[in-house]
Amino acid sequence: MKFRLAKNSITMKKIIIVLVAVFSLVSVLYAEIPERPNPPKLVNDYANILDKNKSGQLESALVQFARETSTQIVVVTVADLEGYDPGDYAVRLAEKWGVGQKGKDNGIVVLLKPKVGSSKGQVFIATGYGLEGVLPDAIVNGAIIDSEMLPHFKQDDYFGGLVAGIKVMMEITAGEYTAENYQQSVKGEGSVVPFFIFIVIMVISVFGRGRRRRFYSPGRSLPFWLAMGMMSGGRSGGGSFGNFSSGGGSFGGFGGGGFGGGGAGGSW
Repeated sequence: MKFRLAKNSITMKKIIIVLVAVFSLVSVLYAEIPERPNPPKLVNDYANILDKNKSGQLESALVQFARETSTQIVVVTVADLEGYDPGDYAVRLAEKWGVGQKGKDNGIVVLLKPKVGSSKGQVFIATGYGLEGVLPDAIVNGAIIDSEMLPHFKQDDYFGGLVAGIKVMMEITAGEYTAENYQQSVKGEGSVVPFFIFIVIMVISVFGRGRRRRFYSPGRSLPFWLAMGMMSGGRSGGGSFGNFSSGGGSFGGFGGGGFGGGGAGGSW
């Protein structure tokens, strides 16, 4: 009798251990990913690390970019990755929200977890199926994250790092130059923004003053790539979108783009 009770006790302990293990695994696998924002937003600062005015500037720039190109770049900051790998978290969020356009799969998610105490800062850029060839993982990781973002993040300049990296992604995905051109410029082998752009800017500026002092609002009267050039003066624009105006309003919502795990990340 005693032997049977002891045996049953051991069996119960094993069952409890297995149940605890399964519960822990399920908790990690199904940890809460933020719900899709309503109304939809492209800048979602759940970690509360961005100045609201600057966050609004970035939102306006991303909205205008989505209107101009249909490519949706979404920024998400979180205080905790809830046990997820940064890449897994970013892709799950992208799929849950449906970032990008269905059929084009042209969405990008920039996931940022700030450095707090002994906890490392993490950043991951997830690209939709349709952008994996335009933004290769090697360019995202070795150039955009390492060269543009991390120098700012290491100084706790989260907004500056986001802007520096996003600006390059905007220019590449809009076709202003290729990822290879950008990589060469990072290595000091050329200039990303052609010199003629600045000549065009000057001509338009003078022409505008000569015709009844007409005002050109970046993002409205000028093509998007030219407005970006005016605001940031080329690659590594110092963390500001200037006086960008998108005209207000929403970008229209997420379209249901697909993600296949493309992208890269970094930590500091």
